Amino acid sequence: MSFCSFFDSEVYKDHFKPGMYVCSQCNNPLFSSRSKFPHSSPWPAFTETIKEDSVTKMMESLTAFKVLCGKCGNGLGHEFVNDGPEEGISRF
Repeated sequence: MSFCSFFDSEVYKDHFKPGMYVCSQCNNPLFSSRSKFPHSSPWPAFTETIKEDSVTKMMESLTAFKVLCGKCGNGLGHEFVNDGPEEGISRF
């Protein structure tokens, strides 16, 4: 996983086979397919990381954090607070 391109189709958005999503730069485990859910955004959506230190988060606003790989710092996108499949759950 890395920042998604607006010009290409995102390969993993509709991919729901069991497995683990890892950083494209260092293979650090980031998300499990068990935390993936369908969402209207053009990117894959997850409710939680595999481990707390799988990612590093930096606050961008009251409702969004910039998300980086916890091992190598590769940009992964954002965590959107309270935008998950249930009330009170965030979306990565």
